[in-house]
Amino acid sequence: MPIEIERKFLVRGNFKNLATRKYSIAQGFLSTVPERTVRIRIKEDKGYITVKGISDKEGISRFEWEKEISKIDAENLLTLCEKAIIEKVRYIIPSSDNLFFEVDEFLGENKGLIIAEIELPNANTFFKKPNWLGDEVTGQVKYYNAMLAKKPFNKW
Repeated sequence: MPIEIERKFLVRGNFKNLATRKYSIAQGFLSTVPERTVRIRIKEDKGYITVKGISDKEGISRFEWEKEISKIDAENLLTLCEKAIIEKVRYIIPSSDNLFFEVDEFLGENKGLIIAEIELPNANTFFKKPNWLGDEVTGQVKYYNAMLAKKPFNKW
């Protein structure tokens, strides 16, 4: 079973000059029930469908299955999604030991929110926290993209 292990942080400093890549993302949710989230994403010229399960009690790990689909299929599925579409720019920033941060700068109703995530091989993996990372928000449901679609950052 594929398990995603990640930690999330708010961003408080300059990070853009450290990015090795950046790209635009649009995503919506076909399902956001507590037992599972089904996400449709367009990243550049590719589409993806992702199913995520319930997080563990710390919010660090959960089941995640993802499959690439055509951009046209993803565009069509986005029309069936719940409420708002999340738009963001993702920056890729290398860390140590072949790890990297994905920093999402949200747009639209979530403008002003910037979150960094790091995927880890296991929950105890050490990584160096750069000085531009702010408070850890791992496991805080309001920072999940599915929740940001329902209750955007500018309505907090």
